[in-house]
Amino acid sequence: MNIEGLGENIIKQLLDNKLIENIADIYTISFEEIASLKKNGKKFAQNLIDSIENSKQNDLYQLITALGIRHVGNKASKVLARKYRTIDNLAKASFEDLSAINDIGPIVANSIKEFFEQEQTLDLIKKLKEAGVNMNSKEEEIQDNRFEGKTFVLTGSLENYTRGEASNIIEKFGGKTSGTVSKKTDYVLAGEDAGSKLTKAQNLGVTIISEKEFEDLIK
Repeated sequence: MNIEGLGENIIKQLLDNKLIENIADIYTISFEEIASLKKNGKKFAQNLIDSIENSKQNDLYQLITALGIRHVGNKASKVLARKYRTIDNLAKASFEDLSAINDIGPIVANSIKEFFEQEQTLDLIKKLKEAGVNMNSKEEEIQDNRFEGKTFVLTGSLENYTRGEASNIIEKFGGKTSGTVSKKTDYVLAGEDAGSKLTKAQNLGVTIISEKEFEDLIK
């Protein structure tokens, strides 16, 4: 959840002092309890309280990642948040529906189903809701799947986008990104100082596009 100041050492102290027992307790811990962990800890406590409060507004994909569902990392979390839009919709999703999603498949789908079938998971979600943690996707819903089934590899430096921004655009339009060029790659988006990935794409005959051509595709 990107809570600044909440590192392993602080978590251990909170647990050892029985100030928290589970994830949801992070959102109910008091200023005084945090301040008690350090000498002259008021400034630290205020900063941590502010960071915890700010994390309540995180996007849905960040929450899904933070829940620690087996096999579900940041990339899969974005795919799930984009499709289901709310944590409740995801919790009710069928195995068949989940396993049909690109980048999910049966193993991950089964892990998700098992996770949301646990009573402790439902109790955790309930407590996080009560604490005011956002349960909805903030990403604009786009029905345009022009890149569905297409795999992009990004290489080199882009002028108008970071790699993360370009990847998000591709994923919004139903595509996916990979770090490796292969015969299954549909497009290599090549920026300045593109290296070995560009060479491999040329050798394999993979379609190479410039940043300008990419922008034409997403207009």
